[in-house]
Amino acid sequence: MNLLRRLALALLATTALAGCGFKLRSSQLLPFATIAVTPEKAAGVAGDISRYLGDIVRPAAPGAGGELPEVILDILQEAREKLVVGVNASGQVREYELRIRITFRLRSPKGGELIAPSVIEQHRSISFNESAVLAKEAEEVLLYRDMQNDIVQQLLRRLAAFKPAALAPLPESTSPTPAPD
Repeated sequence: MNLLRRLALALLATTALAGCGFKLRSSQLLPFATIAVTPEKAAGVAGDISRYLGDIVRPAAPGAGGELPEVILDILQEAREKLVVGVNASGQVREYELRIRITFRLRSPKGGELIAPSVIEQHRSISFNESAVLAKEAEEVLLYRDMQNDIVQQLLRRLAAFKPAALAPLPESTSPTPAPD
């Protein structure tokens, strides 16, 4: 009887989640077939994006006979900060704020700007205890990694939201012809 109740409760929860529109996060469908990520062979966000996108990543300036990517993602700046946000009465640090900020843009291989330089920022608070310095350093590394993963996911969502019509060449502007008198 207890098993039957659990099964009914699980079925009810599944139905409620399906009814509200919930679905598991899946990989992003990008509106372009190839992309270049600069700086190439970099660590940090640029390296994570390149690894995540895998086969569609091409060099920004291919050698002879190579084809240009449809778009180029430039990671213009990546900064990590550690700020003191809390001290005790004797002036010892009790809390830090960790921040990662990236600035990126998306452009065409010919240099046209598709997404203007934009900033994505993540921050987390971490308490500090001088009796557990090694543990807090390990926690700091994990928090930075978590923030970097969040930034990669946000960046991928922004790329997926990019409208492919912007990739099409702009039609030549036609000046209106004056009407005959």
